[in-house]
Amino acid sequence: MSKRECIAMLLAGGQGSRLGALTRNIAKPAVSFGGKFRIIDFSLSNCANSGIDTVGVLTQYRPYLLHSYIGTGAAWNLDERGAGISVLPPYATETGGSWYEGTADAVYQNIGYIETNDPEYVVILSGDHLYRMDYRKMVDAHIANNADLTISVMPVAWEEASRFGIITQDEDDRVTKFTEKPTKPDSNLASMGIYVFSAKPLIEALKADALDPQSEHDFGKNIIPTMLAQNKRIYTYEFNGFWRDVGTIASYHETSMSLLGTHPDFDLYSSEFPIMSNSSPRPPHYVGPDGEIDDALVANGCRVLGTVRHSILSTDSFVGERATVIDSVLLPGARVKAGARVVRAILGENSTVEENVSLGSIDKTKDTAVIGDDVVVGKGEE
Repeated sequence: MSKRECIAMLLAGGQGSRLGALTRNIAKPAVSFGGKFRIIDFSLSNCANSGIDTVGVLTQYRPYLLHSYIGTGAAWNLDERGAGISVLPPYATETGGSWYEGTADAVYQNIGYIETNDPEYVVILSGDHLYRMDYRKMVDAHIANNADLTISVMPVAWEEASRFGIITQDEDDRVTKFTEKPTKPDSNLASMGIYVFSAKPLIEALKADALDPQSEHDFGKNIIPTMLAQNKRIYTYEFNGFWRDVGTIASYHETSMSLLGTHPDFDLYSSEFPIMSNSSPRPPHYVGPDGEIDDALVANGCRVLGTVRHSILSTDSFVGERATVIDSVLLPGARVKAGARVVRAILGENSTVEENVSLGSIDKTKDTAVIGDDVVVGKGEE
């Protein structure tokens, strides 16, 4: 048995159904983002940059691409012998097996992984959020408060508070009330779904929850309210940086666009706290003699023969002659053929917009256009 001060359990099994065509074939954490990244890169990079070298990644929905992408963990410097990344899918035992029934059940089914590493603290994360956080500072706050559980929180707009788990706390940042997605919130302090548990109370809570037939086996709905009722020491850790849950097409597009500009909301270029990825090396991007690019992220392997404005071109994207791409995101391998016009759209991986087709609208009252992976949009289908 090894001994670690802190390990992370990264929940990456969600489908992300509200992303529609983008998650039809892959799990949400595996969706491409920002030209050369996938969504899970942000949480894995946070772990590596925080000095957490033992990470269990819990997968379930369409996991093949995610498993392949994670590989040995070397891309995030998480391949140390005796530590590193462990992919933890559902499994069968001599008494049978079952899918993960909730976030808490996913961790409970891998309680052996926690016990094997024997940590003092366990960080529970979601693999589908975009942010940059030093978890070490949160663990330090947890230790200083002698807490059983610390919840990362941030203030949100009051009109959005009912979308989150909402927390009320006292003057010492100790949680006095937790309500999952309240219809009438009495606070705008939202849980970010990032938790630091002391290992012993976590294991006790998971084992008790697993025996409760009425439980939905969810951290927000069951574990936290139960620990609060037991008067456990639960504190908050306030975060005020960039944090997004790109749970919908609209939020995915909006967050992607926030990467653009000379002073973007989220800095992908930080060398002090880098966001790492396992993207494949490709040749430099090429801009043809008539190609024009303005305010765009253009990844390796792209070829631009037409016009690209305020957009993100992921690895190996192609924009043909006389084609125009505006306010759009092209995922890896997407092709916009000659003369086509793509506006406010997201093109899935290896998708194609045929010649002279017009897709999307500049009218912001209309939904962002989306086509799925490997889809071909021809004349009359736009």
